[in-house]
Amino acid sequence: MEGLIPLVNRLQDAFAALGQNCLLDLPQIAVVGGQSAGKSSVLENCVSRDFLPRGSGIVTRRPLVLQLITAKTEYAEFLHCKGKKFTDFDEVRQEIEVETDRVTGMNKGISSVPINLRIYSPHVLSLTLIDLPGITKVPVGDQPPDIEQQIRDMIMQFISRENCLILAVTPANTDLANSDALKLAKEVDPQGLRTIGVITKLDLMDEGTDAREVLENKLLPLRRGYIGVVNRSQKDIDGKKDIKAALLAERKFFLSHPSYRHMADRMGTPYLQKVLNQQLTNHIRDTLPAFRSKLQSQLLSIEHEVEVYKNFRPEDPTRKTKALLQMVQQFSVDFEKRIEGSGDQVDTLELSGGAKINRIFHERFPFELVKMEFNEKELRREISYAIKNIHGIRQVLPRFPAWSHDTDMAFEAIVKKQIVKLKGPCLKSVDLVMQELINTVKKCTKKLATYPRLCEETERIVAGYIREREEKTKDQMLLLIDIQVSYINTNHEDFIGFANAQQRSSQVNKSAVGNQVIRKGWLTINNIGIMKGGSKEYWFVLTAESLSWYKDDEMNLPHNKLLLASVASRSFIQQESSDAWEANRSAERREVPQGCG
Repeated sequence: MEGLIPLVNRLQDAFAALGQNCLLDLPQIAVVGGQSAGKSSVLENCVSRDFLPRGSGIVTRRPLVLQLITAKTEYAEFLHCKGKKFTDFDEVRQEIEVETDRVTGMNKGISSVPINLRIYSPHVLSLTLIDLPGITKVPVGDQPPDIEQQIRDMIMQFISRENCLILAVTPANTDLANSDALKLAKEVDPQGLRTIGVITKLDLMDEGTDAREVLENKLLPLRRGYIGVVNRSQKDIDGKKDIKAALLAERKFFLSHPSYRHMADRMGTPYLQKVLNQQLTNHIRDTLPAFRSKLQSQLLSIEHEVEVYKNFRPEDPTRKTKALLQMVQQFSVDFEKRIEGSGDQVDTLELSGGAKINRIFHERFPFELVKMEFNEKELRREISYAIKNIHGIRQVLPRFPAWSHDTDMAFEAIVKKQIVKLKGPCLKSVDLVMQELINTVKKCTKKLATYPRLCEETERIVAGYIREREEKTKDQMLLLIDIQVSYINTNHEDFIGFANAQQRSSQVNKSAVGNQVIRKGWLTINNIGIMKGGSKEYWFVLTAESLSWYKDDEMNLPHNKLLLASVASRSFIQQESSDAWEANRSAERREVPQGCG
């Protein structure tokens, strides 16, 4: 068990040397806290040496991987200074400052590239800690305006890993509910399973107040609990107070304070070291099986890649062509899967690919149609103006039906104007689909990131083709709308409102008229082939549904009866009958009865 922490240390050094720190999720402890929370003092107390940079503003601007190793002699080593041992810890502080400025510059900027420091000492327990930059709110000097977000992202990069324990450092003289460290820890560890609370500055609390409930894990409980420490004050640091004397003063504080004396054995820096050593060792032991399995899986994968490229000859053009075709084919398969849908590599965070396009068609496009402005009052005004403008100087007489040719023209003008409004939502939907296709292409080309030029060219060519089809799609869509505008088929079944209105109007008129007699009287029929003997007189009766004639006015023995095909032809027959009646008026023998016709 004692060799677990050194084993992880060697792995960290190996990955750091390769520039692959994030290749595996190594078990580790990350120290998180706000500015002036006392993080540096806690770490220095653990080492019993002053070795960290101090000052105002952000002092820690790069992650510091601090590896503490129990040894008989005391010295320090940096991974970037191999073979050089530092026995003067003032030089260690200077080297940290120089190495930080080398990467981040002199403008107080930050970087996620870690500094690896290993300290051998008889005063430490084997332990590995990662000191992260303090959480800040306001940019200082030449720092970027989003420095707070940058620091937050860097901290989250470490503490969001499941194998990382979180050492949340919080000063006791501030409200624990507003602790920046505990807030961040709660985001990634809401159950408090891998968070260790450290309460500093207990000696600086207002008189009459204490942090007893917090240290007893009652206020904001954490599974691994809280540990209180008392660091050196700034006056002690400036006065070069020895850390060993400070540790004795810390022990005396807990033993003499009435609120903490009952838990003094579970407080202080020495106890914190023991807890962290034990917690990290147990954590490595618990995560070792899964870690080993993942490491073996990656090892097999790398060995397989090595076997593939074992006999690879870069100068062979056929291999280049084959590799290129395979990558392009894989891009095509990935793109098709994202559009058509597939069970592997499913995005669980947001809609993308074919699912998002489907949503655009079935949700976004109908929403855009519904969102189109429709003012009924304005529409009625437009209809009124359209009918009047089409009639011009003419005026529709009341006895004519309201729906006429002029009304058709007004109706078409209004409908065409409404159809044209469809162009906006249609074109917008095309833009949304095109953008999602471009995004899908970018996601699929990530696998080609090893070959930047191929990735760039593939994205450019495919995106260019999509944009080319976009223009043709828009032209085709506008053409379809123009086709609809060019001819309004009012007899189409979609116009059920108008068709039913005509049908109901015909039925009403028919029921109102019934079989009403329109005109009757004597009528002379001349030279009809079906009759023999030239002209002959008949008693004529015209109704709304038929035309009949008889031998006499008693309407006996009807000679013939014509059934009309449709009530719609009534006006035409009435006019024809009227003309025939006038032509034969001289042949009438008696007057038409009063009230007929």
